Amino acid sequence: MAIDLGKARDFVYRSGTLLERALFAWLFEGGSLERLQQNILCYKNPDGGFGHGLEHDLKAPQSNPLALEYLLGMMKHTGIPAGSIFEGTADWVEAQMDERGDLRNPPETQDYPLAPWWRETGGQTMPDSIVGNLVHFGCATPSLIDKTKAWALANYTPEKVRENEWLFMAYHAFDFFFALDELPNLQAFRSATIDNIVACAIAAPDNQYDSLFVFAPSPDSMIARALPSGLADRFIDALSKAQQAEGHWLDQHNLPQWHPMTTINVLLALKRYGRWE
Repeated sequence: MAIDLGKARDFVYRSGTLLERALFAWLFEGGSLERLQQNILCYKNPDGGFGHGLEHDLKAPQSNPLALEYLLGMMKHTGIPAGSIFEGTADWVEAQMDERGDLRNPPETQDYPLAPWWRETGGQTMPDSIVGNLVHFGCATPSLIDKTKAWALANYTPEKVRENEWLFMAYHAFDFFFALDELPNLQAFRSATIDNIVACAIAAPDNQYDSLFVFAPSPDSMIARALPSGLADRFIDALSKAQQAEGHWLDQHNLPQWHPMTTINVLLALKRYGRWE
């Protein structure tokens, strides 16, 4: 089935959030970057953090690590310039760190709608992806970087990185170790991360194919070159045929709230791999 961009647009505009609609417009319709950035800032709190249901699994208005982690990953993957969006954010992250470097979640997150898999912790406690992507955007402070390096060395080994079995979850190591210039054993961590992503991609069921393109956004990207010959093209071919009758693509858990963003991510991957102009 040919990709129907009109149906995809209609689905996102019908079912997506205002931010998702602004992102679709910017990526695929020449929409305003300023408007998109203004939408993002609507989720920012005066303390420098983000909340207000930015990440669909946690609806609390209070600033929380999960909202920030999601925003950073989305902006890096789609290429949204940071501008002044993250002013004060590194200080907020550092203020949430406990003595081990884990991130605290505001207790109020438990008072608002919350996905059951976050019920025990109240949200994300791992700082690696957040800090790695703040480094990517040039918005991390030296003290935050140092604290997260110490956290990573206490919580990771190259062997542990390779133990991950879920392709999606490889973002923790990928976002952190490839953002740094210096860390003891950094090359071993990077090699383990690549090995893990490749192994998870080879074993991935078809409902996880879209996850690969967070790590291999284009055919000439580092991870794409590390994959077995033809694997990325096989995933892309499958995604090009997986558009639903209503115009969207399914996320790997078939959760309706994630269908608009999954649709945007799949369309972006198909465009970057030359499946449509």
